[in-house]
Amino acid sequence: MSASRLQGIGMTSARTRDRLVQRLQQNGITQPEILERIRNVPRHLFVDEALSSRAYEDNALPIGQGQTISQPYVVALMTQALLEDESGGLRTLPKALEIGTGCGYQTAVLSPFVRQLFSIERLAPLLSDTRDRLRALRVGNVRFRNDDGFGGWPGQAPFDGIIVTAAPDQVPEKLLEQLAPGGRLVVPVGPDGGEQRLLRITRTDDGLRREDLGGVVFVPMVEGREKGSR
Repeated sequence: MSASRLQGIGMTSARTRDRLVQRLQQNGITQPEILERIRNVPRHLFVDEALSSRAYEDNALPIGQGQTISQPYVVALMTQALLEDESGGLRTLPKALEIGTGCGYQTAVLSPFVRQLFSIERLAPLLSDTRDRLRALRVGNVRFRNDDGFGGWPGQAPFDGIIVTAAPDQVPEKLLEQLAPGGRLVVPVGPDGGEQRLLRITRTDDGLRREDLGGVVFVPMVEGREKGSR
């Protein structure tokens, strides 16, 4: 992939990305490593070319198949919630699971902070395109699977972190079961079109500690998987 395409021009240029990062800082994203990652991941390559001029707005955008690319603030917030440690810094996770690969933007943002990242997407055609995109961007520490995200990835559990990019009505029990001691699950929970809350759930020595990180809007998490070709 050419350097000029990665860097972008006009509304996808470095100056536009800088303005986005400033907005995220103003809205409470404090970790410089995450802000730098948001700055460097070429979000315009994760949306349709017709929408590339809007790629660095702090908004969700459609990506086809009834799915969206999350707004950069939410991606940064969920990444920060998963990775921040008790001292206010960031930890590197040995193993993490992402439910809902989508276009791969959250995957690309998270990947440098995880040694092994496993990602599940229920829509096979979407996953096929995303594999190619991340390969072109040299994101190489991710294993993908076309499957039902409600079941997690038992063969690779336990996970030090699990991040979910679609909203179930309730926290999936199988994902909680796959958390390692000290592991965190970051998940939006609530009905489609109703109130959804972003939760961080940590497995402690005393059980599960739940934190409410605020209101969000996500597409619903759907059971099953859809096979298919491009």
